[in-house]
Amino acid sequence: MRPAERVEMSSLNQGRPARHSCVVGLQWGDEGKGKIVDVLTADADVVVRYQGGANAGHTVQVEDQEYIFHLIPSGILKKDTACVIGNGVVIDPRALIAELDGLLEMGLDHEENILISDRAHVVLPYHSALDEAKESAGGDGKIGTTLRGIGPCYTDKASRVGIRMSEFVDPNGLRERLVHLGELKNRELEKLHGRDPIDPDVVFEEYSAYAERLRSRVCDATAFLHEQDARGAGILFEGAQGAMLDIDMGTYPYVTSSNTSFLGLGPGTGFSARKVGKVFGITKAYATRVGEGPFPSEMQEEAAASLREVGGEFGATTGRPRRCGWLDIVALRRAIQFGDVDAMVVTKLDVLDHLEEIKVAVSYKVDGAETDQYPASTECEVIPQYRSFPGWLESTTECRAFEDLPEKAREYLRFVADAAGCPIAIVSVGKERSQIVSLDPWLEPTPVEGD
Repeated sequence: MRPAERVEMSSLNQGRPARHSCVVGLQWGDEGKGKIVDVLTADADVVVRYQGGANAGHTVQVEDQEYIFHLIPSGILKKDTACVIGNGVVIDPRALIAELDGLLEMGLDHEENILISDRAHVVLPYHSALDEAKESAGGDGKIGTTLRGIGPCYTDKASRVGIRMSEFVDPNGLRERLVHLGELKNRELEKLHGRDPIDPDVVFEEYSAYAERLRSRVCDATAFLHEQDARGAGILFEGAQGAMLDIDMGTYPYVTSSNTSFLGLGPGTGFSARKVGKVFGITKAYATRVGEGPFPSEMQEEAAASLREVGGEFGATTGRPRRCGWLDIVALRRAIQFGDVDAMVVTKLDVLDHLEEIKVAVSYKVDGAETDQYPASTECEVIPQYRSFPGWLESTTECRAFEDLPEKAREYLRFVADAAGCPIAIVSVGKERSQIVSLDPWLEPTPVEGD
């Protein structure tokens, strides 16, 4: 790796310090964070993933090659960039090694750039088995998880019975910890769910090989980040999933098991969020959601199917078709507020190129009363109130400056910035990393009278 040096994101920071930055999703995940992290990595020495697990899927398109990352930070495509998996991530060693091997097959031998927190918790076969058992038992109340064992692993972490990477790579303690955890989990699998037990010896035989492979990458990641900060390195943090899946602030209980927003950065890394100069929130020009749960601006299936086909809206992790809807300003504004977002990045604007009419949910009627706030309850009746815009019916895929965009597309983006109360820094108009419109200066919202 090259020596760390102070890096300023000159095209984005408008003269303000932004040595450390963060990229988060503002919807229900799948917003295109991977591509934006890849773009911003050019100005970073270190890229850090701080929460979630292999249930995430970040996609980066480089010419004809598509890369999909689940646990490895998207910065791995840059050979001189350190990629840190923080303590807030729950790590499935089997999935991580499969991802590393996949990169090797594509000619990316960057494994030495990866550092794994010794305090990150480990996802084991017991967790996946329990995830599937609980979801199957949920019936109509199922959450729609990816069945990757994420929730059960976070449950063990909160219950203080989990296995951390420091223990996982310790050959003397791993078998003992697996036997102890196996007894607890098999009792739950057999007695509560009627499932077959899992043999700890079989798990040990397979997973001790993974531990051997990963041992040299496990370190005190928090200390490493503080060392890099002291040396003047630029650090880019990437969140997984989206803000509306945040365990505290999202559409509970139809959420993931971690703080998916900027709120998760501090506890997920041991690095102070106060040191981060810029928070970029990623939103599609429309909205999608995978799995169960409320989705106020969801389209009728015929319209959704058309958008899904044009936008390639199928999960990077599961391949499941995504539910599609119009952009929801109420949810977007809430995510910006609690995520302390400095600027938005609007992705997939080009997917709307063919539409004659584009709608935006600007408020709700909740149990008959109009509101511009997102309700806490998932049981209330929510009816979105829309504003319609004429489509531009022109291709935006070759646009590289704001002035290149069709006027109606510019009007749409201006409205989004105004309604959300947040500037737009970047617009993505295609899968390729080069299909970027950088708004320098940012597209600022129009000040509200009296501000």
